[in-house]
Amino acid sequence: MSILVRAFAWLLAAAVTFATLGPPGLRPHSDLGQDGEHALAFILVGLAFGLAYRQRRLAVAVVSVILIGVLELMQFWAPGRHARLEDFLVDAGTACIGFALAAVADWVMTRFRTSSALTS
Repeated sequence: MSILVRAFAWLLAAAVTFATLGPPGLRPHSDLGQDGEHALAFILVGLAFGLAYRQRRLAVAVVSVILIGVLELMQFWAPGRHARLEDFLVDAGTACIGFALAAVADWVMTRFRTSSALTS
């Protein structure tokens, strides 16, 4: 199961990288607006990587924030793209929220398993 979650996390990261650095016309658009799209994408990235790498969640979160910054800076060299501090803050912040949600999900599942084991 963890292999599937890790594969999904990396595919999602690749899709977000393409959407960030690829041609603007190929980037998916929604009614959420630019910040909403960024928030949704990166909260899913944080959640996916938080679930995929449970044992090293904090280290993966730190590396993720650094790589999100690198990804934002790479937009300086991508035609038609622009790097903005606001985008970095939204992306990194929502990725961290995704990591926190993964930690909460783990905590809830652990409590559920523990209480189920005690009642059996």
